[in-house]
Amino acid sequence: MSEILGHLKPQAVFHYFEQMTKIPRESGNEAAISDYLVNFAKEHQLEYVQEPCKNVIIKKPATPGYENAPRVILQGHMDMVCVKDDELDFNFATDALPIYVDGDWLRTKGTTLGADNGIAVAMSLAILADNTLSHPALTVLVTTEEETGMDGVMALNPENVSGDILINIDSEEEGVALASCAGGVRNSLKLPIEWTEVEATNMVSYELIISGLKGGHSGIEINKCRANANKLMGRLLHEIADLDLLVASVAGGEKMNAISKRASLKVTLPSEQVASLESKVKAFEQMVRAEFETSDPGVSVVLQQTEVTTKVFTKQTAQRLMYILQLIPYGPQTMSANISGLVESSSNIGVVEMNESEIEFSSAIRSSVSSLKGEINHRIQAIADLTGASMELIADYPEWQFETESKVRDVMKDVYQQMYGKELEVSAIHAGLECGFLSQKLGKIDMISIGPDITGAHTPKESLSIPSTERVYDFLCEVLKAIKA
Repeated sequence: MSEILGHLKPQAVFHYFEQMTKIPRESGNEAAISDYLVNFAKEHQLEYVQEPCKNVIIKKPATPGYENAPRVILQGHMDMVCVKDDELDFNFATDALPIYVDGDWLRTKGTTLGADNGIAVAMSLAILADNTLSHPALTVLVTTEEETGMDGVMALNPENVSGDILINIDSEEEGVALASCAGGVRNSLKLPIEWTEVEATNMVSYELIISGLKGGHSGIEINKCRANANKLMGRLLHEIADLDLLVASVAGGEKMNAISKRASLKVTLPSEQVASLESKVKAFEQMVRAEFETSDPGVSVVLQQTEVTTKVFTKQTAQRLMYILQLIPYGPQTMSANISGLVESSSNIGVVEMNESEIEFSSAIRSSVSSLKGEINHRIQAIADLTGASMELIADYPEWQFETESKVRDVMKDVYQQMYGKELEVSAIHAGLECGFLSQKLGKIDMISIGPDITGAHTPKESLSIPSTERVYDFLCEVLKAIKA
């Protein structure tokens, strides 16, 4: 069946997943994967809709005996976070993901795997293709651009989707069914750049690089107290601020919703101060290694000499850059008083990038309480006001509120007990799921979220548990079979 994954079970699930690893599907570049889903529907003679935003909806009638059962929507997103190891020569727009099997795990050689959320799509296609299963009327909803602000679900035409129950397959822990999630927004703070020119005489230029961090998912792994390279760069700027140092450029992070694992800064300074700079950078590296010896033992801070750069930020711009990186919030901001260990609100400064006119700081703000999400944004607005920057909120999405009564939750708990002899855990997550928007779009609908074990999402260490995938798929099929009245 599949050259690499053909021996794995469920065969159909891993067949479709492997096909997806060969198709570009970075957020915003989903045309090819969207067309793949349409071709699947055509090949299986299933009703489908491809929306202008490239969302794909595929429908399959109920099997005999299930004509009057509650209609079920299976939902996931087709896009993935595309992050790779810094040294890897790889193009997500053209290259197949370098997947391989490592015992019970599916991994890649230096890139994200895209199990978040390709495994939902693969499971849904396997169910649609299998005419031996018993199930209610099915609608498979596959959305675009979930990872960059949920643009697909925001653009969804609700007239194209109908159902009584929605099963989201975008969770990452087997045995845990999610019944609520955080809302979020992308916070974009932009600092205008003022430039100046300096004489090259007796000046040298260096690039300061912070790397070797673990990074991670800015929702699920924000509670692990990992270092953020963008925040560390703010601290490093403060440590070397007493030198006659001029900043020429700054960059950090890859994705707004991933914890930044690399940042760089180009500077120009008098040659007689190089020894002091080297000493301060070495001391800073030793300090952060001690601070993050458990969470980020590979952290590295290095200096690399470059060609002399004479076009630099003004002192005021460089100072404001330092202030913003120091002050902008990062990490858990409040913890839930109702669910032990659950982050209630958080902020992640994921990307720092610049062009000729401005530096943009992109943060992922999350909270299960909308007023606290607003409070974090108010603080960033205050930073903008104090530094002459501007702030914009992009792709604001709502939280998913917990419902005390849920038929699908009860069915899942019964099926899980029967299959595995233990209780299904019902919980909440500090990550954004599309369920919040879907509850607004589709009206009162019974929703739940499940998924197999995935580790390291949004990082090159992303891994999918093979046996967990088989168990969750079997569980999902049994749940569909049990939804009969």
